[in-house]
Amino acid sequence: MTRDNFEIRDQDALGRIGELEVPRAGVTVETPALLPVINPHVRTVEPSRLESEFGAEILITNSYIFYGSDDYRDEALDRGLHDVLDFDGAIMTDSGSFQLAEYGEIDVTTPEILQFQHDVGSDIGTPVDIPTPPDVPREQAEEELATTQERLEVAEGVDVGDMLVNAPVQGSTYTDLREEAGRHAEATDLDVFPVGAVVPLMNDYRYAEMVDVVAAAKRGLGADAPVHLFGAGHPMMFALAVAMGCDLFDSAAYALYARDDRYLTVRGTEQMDDLDYFPCSCPVCAEHTPAELRRLDDREREELLAEHNLHVTFREMRTVKQALRSGNLLELVETRARAHPAMLDGYRALTAHADQLEREDSVSKGAFFYLSGESARRPEVVRHRERLDRLNPEGRVLLTEGGPSDRYDESWRVVAPFGPFPRHLSETYPLTAEVPERMDPEGYRSAAKGVARLAESNPETEFTLAHHDWPESALALVPEDVDVVDLSADPE
Repeated sequence: MTRDNFEIRDQDALGRIGELEVPRAGVTVETPALLPVINPHVRTVEPSRLESEFGAEILITNSYIFYGSDDYRDEALDRGLHDVLDFDGAIMTDSGSFQLAEYGEIDVTTPEILQFQHDVGSDIGTPVDIPTPPDVPREQAEEELATTQERLEVAEGVDVGDMLVNAPVQGSTYTDLREEAGRHAEATDLDVFPVGAVVPLMNDYRYAEMVDVVAAAKRGLGADAPVHLFGAGHPMMFALAVAMGCDLFDSAAYALYARDDRYLTVRGTEQMDDLDYFPCSCPVCAEHTPAELRRLDDREREELLAEHNLHVTFREMRTVKQALRSGNLLELVETRARAHPAMLDGYRALTAHADQLEREDSVSKGAFFYLSGESARRPEVVRHRERLDRLNPEGRVLLTEGGPSDRYDESWRVVAPFGPFPRHLSETYPLTAEVPERMDPEGYRSAAKGVARLAESNPETEFTLAHHDWPESALALVPEDVDVVDLSADPE
C-alpha cells in the first residue's frame, strides 16, 4: 500500500509502521514518529542532542515566531532553519495557527507564510488553518471549516518546490464535518494530514471523543494517507492513537511539564514533590534520586526533567512500534487503558469502531490475549463472527466446549469470545487465543452472538449448543430453535 511519499510496511488494527519520504531534507522518516517541539525562545534540550541522544528523525518548530521577529526572521532567512537549529533531520513548521487559536488573530496569509516556510528551509510546511475548538456551535464549525478548506486550495497554488505541505483536518467535535474535511483534504495534492484542534479534548481527558474525531477523519482520508495528530505529546495515549491510525505526533509536553516540575510516565504525570522513588531507569533517573533533583537550581532541574520526559516518551514510541510489529498492539492499548478511567473510555470508543478497524487489520498475527470484556469487541472477533455466514454445516451439528461426539453429523468447537468454528480451524489465528478459565459474561455473550449468526445463516441445519454454565445473559442471545445443553449439569 503506497502513496507518493508514504509507504506502509506493517499494520495492526489501523496502526502501521511506515516510511515518510521527506525529499527536501533528503531523509526518510520511520513512522510512527515523534516530533519534539522546539521553541526558538527557549531551547530546553538542544535539537542536535534530540538527534544524537534520543534518536529524533524529525522535529517541529513554529515558523510564525520566526516570521514575526526581526532577529529570528533575518537569521532564519540568511542561514536556514537546519543551520539555526543545528538539526540534520526533517523539520516541520507550523504556520501560526496555534497563535490564532490562543489569541484570535495573526497577521499573515497562507501564501505569505508558506513562502516564508519555504525560504527558511522548512521541509514540511503548514497553511493557516482555523483550529476550531470542541463544542462550538455547528454553524461556527461549518464556517471555519469552509475557510480552512479554501486555504488548503490556495496552498495548492503556492510554488514551494519539493517542500511537503500539511492539509489540516478540522471540524470541531462534529464527526460528520471531520469526515467531510478528510475527504476534502484527501482530494487536494497536499501531502500530510494533521487532525487539528484535539489538544483541548486531551487536556480535559476526553479520550473517547478524541478517538471518535480521529476515526471520522480516517474515514474521509485514504487508507494510505500519513496522519499527524497535532499536539498529542503525552506517552500515555500513544498506543491508543497509533491503533487509530495516527502516524506523527508532536510534543511540547516534555519541556512544558518539566518547567512545572512534572514527571512523565506512561501511566500519567507525577509532581516531583510527590516522588520518593523514580519508576524509571533512564540515565536521569538512574543517576539521581527525586530528593537530589529537588535540591538542584530551577534551570538545571528543568533541563534534567525534560531529558527524562523525552526518554520516557521516545521509549514508549519504540514500545508501540515493537507491539505493532509483533501483532499485539491492541494488547498494549488495553494494558495502557487500565492506567486511567478516561483512557479506558478511549479504548472502549476504539472497540466501538471495530468494523472500521477490521477493514485494515491484519488477518494473521502472533497471539490473541483475552484481557477483559473489551477484548470481545476487537476487530478479530468481529471478523470471525461476520464470516460465519460463509460456512455451511449440514444435518445435525453439535457446537460444544467439549470434545467431539459421533452422535452428530458434525461436531464444531465453541470458544468464547469467538463462538463456533470447525475443529480443523483450531490452530489458526485468532482461534488459538489465550483466554482466561474464568471468562467474563461479555466473552460468553460474544460467543452466543456467533452461535446466533451461524444458526440464522443455516436455517435448515439442526444445532445443539453444549456449554459449561454459560450466564443467562448469553443464553438469551441463542436462537430458540437451537437446542441448549448445560454440560455442567448433564455431562453426558
